[in-house]
Amino acid sequence: MQDKIKVTRDKTLVNKVVFVDGQAGCGKTMITSIISSFNRIEIFNYAPEIENICILENYNKITKDAAETMIKIQSDLCLYETMMSRRVNFRYKDLSSVFSNVFFLKYFKRLFQEGDEAIPNKLKLEKPILNYAVHNLLSFSDPIFRALSNKLFFIEVVRHPLYMIIQNTINHNNSNKKNGLLRRFRVHIKGKKNQYPYQFYKKENLFNKLNSCERAIYDIDFFTNRTENFKKKLSVKNSNKILTIPFEQFVLNPNNIIKSILLSLNTTTSSKTKKLLAKHKIPRTKISDGIALDV
Repeated sequence: MQDKIKVTRDKTLVNKVVFVDGQAGCGKTMITSIISSFNRIEIFNYAPEIENICILENYNKITKDAAETMIKIQSDLCLYETMMSRRVNFRYKDLSSVFSNVFFLKYFKRLFQEGDEAIPNKLKLEKPILNYAVHNLLSFSDPIFRALSNKLFFIEVVRHPLYMIIQNTINHNNSNKKNGLLRRFRVHIKGKKNQYPYQFYKKENLFNKLNSCERAIYDIDFFTNRTENFKKKLSVKNSNKILTIPFEQFVLNPNNIIKSILLSLNTTTSSKTKKLLAKHKIPRTKISDGIALDV
């Protein structure tokens, strides 16, 4: 009986969805905060639900129709709630905080404006672009391409491995701390004795042998190879929905890359964009001349 049931969501609220993807330490948070200054692009949200849905489908733990339907629902719900500041982060120091967004007053005002039934008409009028910052997702993103189709645009951020090794090593060290895994909201594989990250599927013994830095190097190799293979198999139609941005090139000479993003998303820069680029010291004379962050 259950095998015959197909779930669906035929109509959706989202007009356009941009995913800014990359590995730990690649600079994707900077990129996604900058595009948040473009007209019609919303403050960025993280997407752990969609990330886990894609991983679960990859390992055949949920059906394709269920994955597609849940991605549509999660995207619509995120945009719906963002439009009335129900999903907006007001923690002052967080990178995703409204206080870090150049249009923070807009999100304060939304708290007191009409919501709920007024939102669908507001979406038709304003045509906002949902903005996601995601982690190591592109190579697992086949259900996203199926679910969102022509509404989808992926920005892949790549960077010299040194910076990614540093950040990813920190992440693995944090996982090893007491309660560390309780703050890791990604799918894990059940092993003989303990759980281990999904990217080490069928490599539990290797995971147990490696230290944090070695696991970071493994991750970079795993996700880089998998992503390149995924892109090679894409149709021309879908490959045009991906823009790969070298971090170093962006911070030294961002103009052509910004033009490509604007063209793909059919939007324009705002009066705030130059100010935000200046905050991030872009363009730079040296790649490392950025804002000092704990992350």
